[in-house]
Amino acid sequence: MAAGRRAPPEPGGGPVLLQGIFGAGPTPGAAACSLALTARELQVRRPGGSSGGSTGPDAALRLADCVGSAAFPAAAAAACFSLVCYPFRGPRWGSPARQRLERTFRVCLGPDAEGNLRIAQAWSRRIRELSVPAVPTQDGDSYGVLPRPCRALVLLNPQSGAGRALEDFQAVVQPMLAEADIATTVFVTERPHHAHEKVRDEDLSQWDTLVVMAGDGLLYEVVNGLMERPDWADIMKKPLCILPGGSGNALAASINHYAGNDHVAKKKLLTNCAFILCKGLHTQMDLVSLSTASGKRLFSFLGFGWGFISDVDIDSEKYRRLGNARFTLGTLQCLAKLRVYQGRLSYLPADPEQGTPPAPRDPHAPVTNGQAGCILPPAGTEAPGALPADSLLVPLCQPVPAHWTVVPEEEFVSVYAIYQSHLGTNLLMAPAAQLHDGCIHLFYLKAGISRVALLKIFLAMARGTHLDLNCPHLRYVPVRAFRLEPRAAAGIMTVDGEALACEPVQGQIHSRLCRVLSGS
Repeated sequence: MAAGRRAPPEPGGGPVLLQGIFGAGPTPGAAACSLALTARELQVRRPGGSSGGSTGPDAALRLADCVGSAAFPAAAAAACFSLVCYPFRGPRWGSPARQRLERTFRVCLGPDAEGNLRIAQAWSRRIRELSVPAVPTQDGDSYGVLPRPCRALVLLNPQSGAGRALEDFQAVVQPMLAEADIATTVFVTERPHHAHEKVRDEDLSQWDTLVVMAGDGLLYEVVNGLMERPDWADIMKKPLCILPGGSGNALAASINHYAGNDHVAKKKLLTNCAFILCKGLHTQMDLVSLSTASGKRLFSFLGFGWGFISDVDIDSEKYRRLGNARFTLGTLQCLAKLRVYQGRLSYLPADPEQGTPPAPRDPHAPVTNGQAGCILPPAGTEAPGALPADSLLVPLCQPVPAHWTVVPEEEFVSVYAIYQSHLGTNLLMAPAAQLHDGCIHLFYLKAGISRVALLKIFLAMARGTHLDLNCPHLRYVPVRAFRLEPRAAAGIMTVDGEALACEPVQGQIHSRLCRVLSGS
């Protein structure tokens, strides 16, 4: 039938936009099938199919699962068009996973090869158009979609996690990106801070998105490298993408969670995240600005920690070849030598009902960009490249404002401020967190907790039910800013899983400061 003919509405799929009878495969002898394309799916009916009075199609390929479509000439003046989908397929047990499904249809409506090819191209083009995710409109301009064709810079650490990042990228991700018309330039890091220098110093205008195939630490490098650029405000509008290639993969697990997918790990999680990149939907993400007593200013997308959780993260580095299992081993070792840390914790509560007055700020207080002694202009100046002001904070040498809360206890097992849902692939720490909720989710464990109770908390965290335990030593509060002042330089501090010198530090949320591939 003609490529543009419309038909009455079809049950379940909406009005038919294109319909025709084609071969159900690329070969000349393929059986004929009837196709109907709606805004949501490609319906396939075989002659004599749908018996028993059913009016539904024999198969329906959801365009929400489609990453690409192509048209090409075939033998004997025919042409073909194909589409590649990644629907969820459920095993008998465990979580469903996206699996590749390709269908090809043969167009041979006459001896005119060019005419057949035009019809195949029309179907392929319409399938691609309808496969583009709908941009949500309920949240202003916070959402967007990558262009097609798309150019991606992939920053890959071959030493991440179990050391399989490059192999997994080539085997799993690269074929999917080719199907989605995403061209890649792969930059393999050779040393620490290599990615930081790359994105800080080079012209990035030729790429539409920056993709990190590694653990969370490499994305931390990339974010801070971008924030050191004089054009940071413009460059941070370029969407970032995380593909899990490390041990913890907290942001990848969080984005998979936000997309409404079941919990998965390893290659299933990688496939889900690669699919999100292929679909191209991106949204805004909060960052947290951290300032230290030594004059550093850092930007964090995941979390800041001190105490037990950070001890596990850093002490287990020597087991990184074990992948995610390194954290289980590290947890058991740190439980055996459970430590208590002394310090003062203060925070500005998040109060969406009444709001909280901003802290006064010394307009002459210097702000640094992560390098000790590198002073940026005071807040409020018009200097090009000035970073966003920490308007909720006062200098660390001053007491916190009176409307802040000071935790009465000063002995802790752990303090962790997280801004994503997951602390690791298997740790759902803040189930209520969202990419741009304007909130820091502050957890702290008071001294006196038993090893058994602590272990129960982490076992429950795998399901996100740790707060249901009502443990008297565990406290959770949503905040907009916090300050931590250790009494001594003892214990390990981490930011996004990377070690930080133990010293007084404070941070505040900066809403929607960057963009990330999100899938929802």
